[in-house]
This record gives sequence, structure tokens and C-alpha cells, in this order.
Amino acid sequence: MNLPPVSLQAIRDQFPSLARTHNGLPLIYLDGPAGTQVPQCVADRVRDCFIHHSANRAGKFITSNEVDQIMDQAHEAAADLLQTPEPKSIAFGPNMTTLTLAFSRALAKTWKPGDEVLVSNLDHDANYTPWILAAKDAGATVKVIDIHPEDATLNLDSLKSLLSDKTKLVALTAASNAVGSLTDIPTIAQWTHQAGAELFVDAVHYAPHRRIDVQAWDCDFLVCSGYKFFGPHIGILYGKPNRMQEICPYKLRPSPDSIPGRWMTGTQNHPCIAGLTAAIDYIASLDPLNAPTRSQRLDNAFNWIQHSESERIAQLLEGLNRIPHVKLYGIVNPQETSRRAPTLAFVVQGLDSASVAQKLADQAICAWHGNYYALPLSSALKTEPQGMVRLGCMHYNTKEEIDRTLEAISKLK
Repeated sequence: MNLPPVSLQAIRDQFPSLARTHNGLPLIYLDGPAGTQVPQCVADRVRDCFIHHSANRAGKFITSNEVDQIMDQAHEAAADLLQTPEPKSIAFGPNMTTLTLAFSRALAKTWKPGDEVLVSNLDHDANYTPWILAAKDAGATVKVIDIHPEDATLNLDSLKSLLSDKTKLVALTAASNAVGSLTDIPTIAQWTHQAGAELFVDAVHYAPHRRIDVQAWDCDFLVCSGYKFFGPHIGILYGKPNRMQEICPYKLRPSPDSIPGRWMTGTQNHPCIAGLTAAIDYIASLDPLNAPTRSQRLDNAFNWIQHSESERIAQLLEGLNRIPHVKLYGIVNPQETSRRAPTLAFVVQGLDSASVAQKLADQAICAWHGNYYALPLSSALKTEPQGMVRLGCMHYNTKEEIDRTLEAISKLK
């Protein structure tokens, strides 16, 4: 689809933080994989909820009724984001890690000794260790799907070889938070279901860059985090409605038995959940065609986001490939942006990742060092304990910012 041009400056003007300077230089945010910047509309919505709608739910008075409406709106917005027709299939919580730990504990009650759980070396530890702990409690066996170390992509042959009638769950990332490699979730879901197992998808790193579609993917469960797509620190858990109703969560006696409430423990963070709705509406506002429904606007917005970010990551890859003292990990070909999210990791010869990040920080460039909790991958790539430097492009980053970053890296010693 050919989309009309979008004013990048008009987009950047919505983010107050993008005007910040450090050491006399405009601050460059390439730390988006750890959490994006937040537009003013999201902060305004959180503030409005704190000031005008501060109450708990299910009361008979006006502010409580308003909070009920705010929560209903958030479920509907998240349903549009994930493309599920059932808003009640979505639960909110503090973050993806907390939701995954709680959910894994509940799901493990359905396993028994001899059952098998598959995790992968491509994943963030939050979609790895919770399942190992849960399997241990259930007496189940954990098997690890390997990667292709030469480009840090999932080894599908390894996955196929591990699937069997003993497999109960496959836990996989949709996009590596370290190197950006994408996985073929629809194909993996098909294989997983043919084996009689269920698929749990970590879409945290995928969510700000590509359009999620839980129906087309046919995943059984999926998690993502609002602070990775321009919103507050709120976690989202999706599950097929019948499974979310069947699985017995750890919950208090007075809390609801129906979905989604049975999965939403305690009092929720209503202001930040209101901000989550604003973040989804912000993404939809990027639609250059201004389609009639939010879901259609999200379709167009993500088409534009993918096109814009592909240009930036290709520019970054091309530049880094020309610097002799830089070693890139993952998919390094600038022409293969369709196989990756706009995130990359590298090392600089003679410098550990923390030193590189500090030198870049001194030049007002935000970059992450270490393993970013992608410990299975960093171990498989043998980059522990020094780690790698991670850069991530978002739709608000500019060509000039990438040029300045490449120049800074080329001079590192």
C-alpha cells in the first residue's frame, strides 16, 4: 500500500522528551527496546485519571462508575491492538514478567511428570525461567530450542525435532529483544497444535513495530507491555477465552470467577491503564489515511511504522558494517529488514559493552549494554559476561540521529 507522507517533525513534537539536551547536544533515544518515550497525550490521560477519576471499581457512585468505563475502554483498545473480537480475553497486570510468572504457576497445575515444555535460546528470560520453574514444580521436563548462532535466528529444525505427543507448551518470542530476529508464529502455532500442545507468545518486543494478530497467528496465549509501545508500565495478557475461563488462577475468594477479572489480582493501576488506551490511540493516530475504525487505523499506522523503521535500521546496519572494529550479531544484511525488528546488538573491539554505552552516553546517545535479560541468547552467542551494545530504532528517530550515532561509534577507542 502506498501511504501519503507523514510529518516526522509533527510526530516528534508530541514527545516532550525528544527536545531534551545533554552535554549541550540533543539527546538521541536509541534505548527504545528497554522502553519507549511517551507522547504528551498519554501523560495527560494518566494525570486526568489521577485527578478526576480516583476511585476503586464496582461502587455505586460516579467516580467508581467512571473507573469501570475506563477499564472497559482499555479492554476494547487492547482487543483492537491484538486483533481479538473478545475484549474479556485480555487481562492487565503490573508487567509482562509478573503476569507470566503468575500464569505459568496456574498453567503448571495442569501438567504432570513426563510432560514436556519447550523454551528457546532466542528468548528474554521472562519467557524462559518462569516455565522452567513451573515445570520443576509439576515434575515436567524442559527442552530448549536452539538458534542458528551465525544470524541469531530460531532453529526451526530444532523445534520440529523436540515436538512430540509429550509436549504441553511451547513458549517463544515473536521478536528477539536483543537482536531483533523475528519468528514465524503462525507456522509454529500450526506445528504446536498438531502435536497437541499450546503456544505462549512473548510479543513484548514485537508490539511497537509490527501488527499483532492473535487470530491469524492462532496462538493460545500472548503477553506484551505498554511501556514498550509509548505507554505506561502495564502488562497485557491475552488468552483464548475458553482457556482463560478453564485454567484455575491463584486468586482471592471475593474476586471474580469470570474473565477477565479472575486473572487480574488486586486493585489495578487504573491511571496507567487509562494511559494504555491513550497509547494505543496514539499509534492509531499515525494512520496517514485516517481510516474510520481504530482497528483499521492501526493497520495503516503499523504499515507506516514498519516502512519508516526499516529505513532507519537499514541505515544503521549499513553504517556499522563499514566500521572495522565493530562486530554485529544477528541478521546483518540491510536488505533483510523484513526478517527483523529495528533492533541490533554489537561489540566494539577492545571495549566491553558498559564502556561503549558510557562513551555514547557522554555524547548524548542512549544505548543499552549487557544482556538486557536476554540471558539465554547472550549465553548461546557466548557474549557473557561482557555483553553487547544494543541500539533500537523507533518511528520517532531521524536519519540525522543515526548519522550522528554512527560517527560517534566510528571514533570509539
